Amino acid sequence: MQTRQIQMNDVIYNATEQCFEALVTVHDGDRSRRYACAINAPMTMSFDQAAEGLTKQAERRHLGRGGMHSEFRSIKPSPRSGRPRFDPKAWLQSVAKLNGHRAA
Repeated sequence: MQTRQIQMNDVIYNATEQCFEALVTVHDGDRSRRYACAINAPMTMSFDQAAEGLTKQAERRHLGRGGMHSEFRSIKPSPRSGRPRFDPKAWLQSVAKLNGHRAA
């Protein structure tokens, strides 16, 4: 069984729908997916039980690869092209050596 890091943000109780709602992030290797989860429950349910239910829902959706989710990956900087770095001192020296042009 693979262990995934779970992160919950903005857990709220929606009294109109009588459910707990949260944005749950599942970190899986170099990818992370966010799921908007909701579980029907009374307001008297403990936070730990609500968090467990929201976590299970996010894991099921993550493993099923179904439904809406948001995905983001860690970005690795791409290498620069083969051009040399800009050297302002060398550039000024080349400008000073131009024939027929004088600085004001």
